[in-house]
Amino acid sequence: MGAKKILIIDDDVDFVESTRVVLEAKGYKVSSAGNKEAGLEKVKQISPDLILMDVMMEKMSDGFDLTRKLKSEEKYKDIPILMLTSIGEKTGFEFSDVAGDKTWLPVDDYAEKPIAPDKLIAKLEKLLLTSR
Repeated sequence: MGAKKILIIDDDVDFVESTRVVLEAKGYKVSSAGNKEAGLEKVKQISPDLILMDVMMEKMSDGFDLTRKLKSEEKYKDIPILMLTSIGEKTGFEFSDVAGDKTWLPVDDYAEKPIAPDKLIAKLEKLLLTSR
């Protein structure tokens, strides 16, 4: 079986590149997109095994909007989404209790940025094991 494909949808170039290094060192094939529209196109192109999704990109709701769109489409609904964001740090809002809510935040897991590489890998591997 080939390397698992991870798609990072995030507009923070530094986060994307540092995460890419960590994931590629673990043998994952990593792609990225810097906004909601590019993220949707990339999902269609590569059919990733897992998506790392930021909440706030061009608009504060871009991550939510794209997550809901993907989870509502039969073709993409089973792709696990790990939402990573620093929105809690910026707004004080906490998402951990609503992650997995099929209407409001239909992600498979959630973590605050910054996240330690070992914790990111653990969350990612758990999601990959329980998916598809």
